[in-house]
Amino acid sequence: MAETPVRHYLGAVVIDEVSLAPATPQQEDERKVAVADLLKANQFQPEGGAGGPYTLKIGLIENRLDLDISGQGYERRHLLSLMPFRRIVRDYLTICDSYNEALRHASPAQIETIDMGRRGLHNEGSELLREHLAGKASTDAATARRLFTLLCALHWRG
Repeated sequence: MAETPVRHYLGAVVIDEVSLAPATPQQEDERKVAVADLLKANQFQPEGGAGGPYTLKIGLIENRLDLDISGQGYERRHLLSLMPFRRIVRDYLTICDSYNEALRHASPAQIETIDMGRRGLHNEGSELLREHLAGKASTDAATARRLFTLLCALHWRG
């Protein structure tokens, strides 16, 4: 009989609200949606982890992204500098605002152009996140995109 392959995935994501600025109702909704999307489908393998599910507690400490990862027989904490993300997060949030405004007033061609830029920045941000997670945790591209969405939903502002 074939052995079931070990799955590495996030089973829970907890946002450390204490470490973040108070969220508006809209920000709270964005965070909930980002977490739900991430949990719906993800591939997350912490370095040295034996198998999921893992719990990710995410917050901010002194301009660093605080990632507490735990699972059966596994517990690690990683602090990632937010400096490398400053420009991409700012630009992504700005273009998301432009996209939402365009949906109300722009032509389909203008909306498509803005959306292409938005997707490009999203891809750039998710690849940057994967690079900074190297040696700590590996993800597939789709999970990195969802994690970047969550990072943006935390509305970190440098």
